[in-house]
Amino acid sequence: MKEPFHLEKTEKEIILLEKLNELSELHFNACEAYSKMIKKSEQEIIAKSIIDVPFLPVQLFKSMELKSIPDEEVVKVLTSSGTSGQTVSKIYLDKNTAISQTKALVSLMKPVLGEKRLPMIILDTKSVLKNRKSFSARGAGIIGFSNFGRKHFYALNDDMTLDYDGLKKFMDEFGHQKILMFGFTFMIWKYVFKKLKEQRIKLDFNNAILIHGGGWKKLSDEAIDSLSFNQQIKEQLGISEIHNYYGMVEQVGSIFIECKEGYLHSPSYADVIIRDPISFENVRNGVLGLIQVVSELPRSYPGHSLLTEDLGTIIGEDNCKCGWKGKYFTVLGRIPKAEIRGCSDTFQEGE
Repeated sequence: MKEPFHLEKTEKEIILLEKLNELSELHFNACEAYSKMIKKSEQEIIAKSIIDVPFLPVQLFKSMELKSIPDEEVVKVLTSSGTSGQTVSKIYLDKNTAISQTKALVSLMKPVLGEKRLPMIILDTKSVLKNRKSFSARGAGIIGFSNFGRKHFYALNDDMTLDYDGLKKFMDEFGHQKILMFGFTFMIWKYVFKKLKEQRIKLDFNNAILIHGGGWKKLSDEAIDSLSFNQQIKEQLGISEIHNYYGMVEQVGSIFIECKEGYLHSPSYADVIIRDPISFENVRNGVLGLIQVVSELPRSYPGHSLLTEDLGTIIGEDNCKCGWKGKYFTVLGRIPKAEIRGCSDTFQEGE
């Protein structure tokens, strides 16, 4: 893939719209459930603009089996994160979709991490990859980002305690050079930051780049936003560079990475749209609304245009001080009770 943040608005819309229309037609013909829902909702299958590309509410993946490939072509099934008893999304990948998503992630992270693989600390437990029930967004994230590292060290023991001895050994060997740290936001906060703070232990990861995402709802309950998270993590761990990212298992590979100015950016192969929570009409920049994500990557399932349960605001496009092109935006959090009625009900009736 080419550079992920080089396309300006006009060129990007032409290229991306063509690919999104191709996917809409592909899924309309290959996925019966998708076809029925599009007909029921009376959306045009070929859109004249990205805003008009037919979308599905993301929570449909929790109640329906949506795929555009025969069962024998499924090579991987990903599930969304969820607490015990919750229904999870199931996302079906074929070989080509899985490869495309991996390539896209590699392209996306190059501007942040460079070309070389870095010694890597995973702020999680290795057992999350052994338990198939927990091989969800968390496990998929670890596998995906592990591609950017080498000499992988899992910093948490199976009981979620920090492996101080192993961490010290790793830092003695690699601490003098740039290292990559990866983890899920809430996991880092609860099992690393809080534990170190309770024990009054400060660590020095001055050469580290931390990539993290997910779990913001739990942190917002503690009144912790991205700015305060970064400040406290830097103070406790001494990390020099921190990048949050926004993404979901329903569109894995299409993640939106935080730039040095603190904004999330849409890459050339994906985009964001903000819609009014009641009317679902597109709103102007600066207005808070529901986040819709579109991506050219999902070919094995109809996940190329999804209305999420998250609230966000587009700040601008092509003019961020960081130099990256594309829309840049912020995410406030999930809508209360996270249920998009009306739109979702229409799709369910059409099944």
